[in-house]
Amino acid sequence: MPHAPASSSLLDRSLAAVWHPCTQMRHHLEAGANALPLIPIVRGQGLWLYDDSGRRFLDGISSWWVNLFGHGNSRINAALRDQLETLEHVILAGFTHEPVVELSERLSALAGGALGHAFYASDGASATEIALKMSYHYWQNTGHPAKRRYVCVAGSYHGETVGALAVTDVALFKDAYGPLTHPAYVVPSPDARLARDGESAADVARRAAQGLEALLAEEHEHIAALIVEPLIQCAGGMAMHDPEYLVQARALCDRYGVHLICDEIAVGFGRTGTFFAHEQATVAGAPIRPDFLCLSKGITAGYLPLSVVLSTDAIYAAFLDERLARGFLHSHSYTGNPLACRAALATLDIFASDDVIAANRATAAAFSELLRPLAEHPRVRHFRQRGMIWAADIDTADPSFGRRFYREALAREVLLRPLGNTLYFMPPYIATEADLAFLAQRALQALEAALAAGDAAQPGGPASPTFAA
Repeated sequence: MPHAPASSSLLDRSLAAVWHPCTQMRHHLEAGANALPLIPIVRGQGLWLYDDSGRRFLDGISSWWVNLFGHGNSRINAALRDQLETLEHVILAGFTHEPVVELSERLSALAGGALGHAFYASDGASATEIALKMSYHYWQNTGHPAKRRYVCVAGSYHGETVGALAVTDVALFKDAYGPLTHPAYVVPSPDARLARDGESAADVARRAAQGLEALLAEEHEHIAALIVEPLIQCAGGMAMHDPEYLVQARALCDRYGVHLICDEIAVGFGRTGTFFAHEQATVAGAPIRPDFLCLSKGITAGYLPLSVVLSTDAIYAAFLDERLARGFLHSHSYTGNPLACRAALATLDIFASDDVIAANRATAAAFSELLRPLAEHPRVRHFRQRGMIWAADIDTADPSFGRRFYREALAREVLLRPLGNTLYFMPPYIATEADLAFLAQRALQALEAALAAGDAAQPGGPASPTFAA
């Protein structure tokens, strides 16, 4: 297809040349009220995104959960300008540099020194792939060749590359590519919404752990690792669980000789109320630690692609050998990119200087109160919150609810993108009480409008799918 003429709008040029992610592109080409908007953004500042006509949108989902400290953050900007003057990139095979060394040291320290080595990539799915490959290869190197299967939690999501899809249990993402994947064992979810009469969230966690134990007791000799999203299964509908599940999972993995992979790609960096989500699972007052920790998204506060897998010293040592084939030969061209590492270091500096975790507690309490009218709405079910994540399930049979709500929210200057019938909020940490009041009020208005439109729609017509993420 030839390039669009220079006079074409940014929107027209995008539709002609860009294949957008997680999107049925046909929906952007529809006309009328059912069309899925495509918004040409020209700049961002703080919580706000601005399109080419001057309209603004409050970024209520941190641009897919990555933006922690606002668009155009002056401190991160300054760090990147400084790094640009010294080193933009260098191959990390056979070379090293200050930003990658310092970032690795600081991340290990934040994990209590229990995870001593960092392996870098560019995105969350790649981090999942690295952890899975490392676990498998570890068992090969240590004389356990039968340990080549993985365990994931029902409803889990760990990325969309082929290895990551193998441990993902969301049909919309996985079914089309099922024949390409090596099936994983799926164990019950500790989702607190599954509570039976009289059960607490901790009871649900223990019940789910019993299902894990039954599998490990039977199949541990063939299992390399369990992968879990600590505290919140995000893309699977913001399913929240009690930290007791992580306590039980750590103990069971130790008992049966199975690695524990914590996928904190979405929930790390303060999002759940602690710097790392797994820290809320404690034994004798100390946090449990995984064998592998996958991080991405908020690591650079939304500035540059970066992911990392932290592993224990014991795992690292199993790859040290004279034979090249026993080393971990995985690689990415931009592994440990200095600019991305410098953005991550600037992000960690903000956490340290601004006491972000404590500030977030006050922000979370204020926003929970502002969301009370939405939480008490008669069509809302299972309103829930942990840290800086809020979610609610909407009681509607309208299969187009997600798209309706998305459009109504945009019309009210708010970017919110439901997961099916689950409405969620994941705002940047810099949101003021006035920002949050605006977000809460406009979200409630959008909910009312979307429900009214859905209720009024004639049944029996073709249904448009809701959002996937």
